[in-house]
Amino acid sequence: MNPYILPIFLFGLGLGTTITFMSSHWLLAWMGLEINTLAIIPLMAQHHHPRSVEASTKYFLTQATAAAMILFASSMNAWMTGQWNINELSHPLPLTIITLALALKLGLAPLHTWLPEVLQGLDLTTGLIMSTWQKLAPFALLTQLTSQHTIVITTMAIMSTLVGGWGGLNQTQIRKILAYSSIAHLGWMTLVLQYSPSLTLLTLVTYILMTMAAFNLLKFNKATSIGSLANSWFKSPVMTALTPLIMLSLAGLPPLTGFGPKWMILSELTKQDLAPVATLAALSALLSLYFYLRLSYAMTLTMSPNITSATAQWRFKTTQDTLPLSISATLTLMLLPILPAMMALAN
Repeated sequence: MNPYILPIFLFGLGLGTTITFMSSHWLLAWMGLEINTLAIIPLMAQHHHPRSVEASTKYFLTQATAAAMILFASSMNAWMTGQWNINELSHPLPLTIITLALALKLGLAPLHTWLPEVLQGLDLTTGLIMSTWQKLAPFALLTQLTSQHTIVITTMAIMSTLVGGWGGLNQTQIRKILAYSSIAHLGWMTLVLQYSPSLTLLTLVTYILMTMAAFNLLKFNKATSIGSLANSWFKSPVMTALTPLIMLSLAGLPPLTGFGPKWMILSELTKQDLAPVATLAALSALLSLYFYLRLSYAMTLTMSPNITSATAQWRFKTTQDTLPLSISATLTLMLLPILPAMMALAN
């Protein structure tokens, strides 16, 4: 892609999300979502590979459907109640349609099937944007609706945690595994959204940090499938040793960063007399733990054949920028002690 054009698309990404953040009118929020979608599609298709073109087409059709649902439901609400304000969405029919449309944009179950297919066709950098930045704008809108539609939100959240765990079990492509991981984490965030928005924000921040570490690690190793992980030891022994910790932090094991938000969410659900929901969420985390352990095993406990092309890789210094990887990996492993202070500040 032309280096003069790339900043324009990145500016469009930031502009669309910022417009949605700032808007209190449904039409303005819809415009922000559309600018965001139109900016990411050229970035997805920039390599002109059939898989990336296919992923871009699927993503465009999915997001266009969700945007049409949002525009239709907000117009219906304005016709019924005379209100375009986001906080004044009171009629149950438009409220349900917009909730489902935002779930489709985010990739919440049962409207999740596009996300693994789209993420599989992207390079790791664009996949990182898709898994982190593209979630912010729909999540900001969903936050303003949850107090009115608890049953639908809770049902989709529980389904997302279960689907995210089950779906990743039989995958061999790492990007699909990370897509199901994203679905499961979205379920955890949405589960507590109506009871503690500040806790949801904290969970979103830690998820972005952990996902950045995982994608930067895979980009550093140029790994896209479980079979290619065995070569990582030759490229960077230190990062290979840290990989299981990053994966287990995504899984939510103590004393790593990912444990804090999940523990706080389970505690909050218990306080709200939702012990069965908390139990289901905790059991679904065990499903996710299996495929994180599978990735860790493939990377650290298996060795590829000692061929010359593999063993010679340690002789060459990498030309990649390792600063984002080192910062995100450090935060992923060591942020747990200050999470309670961050939560107190958010409250």
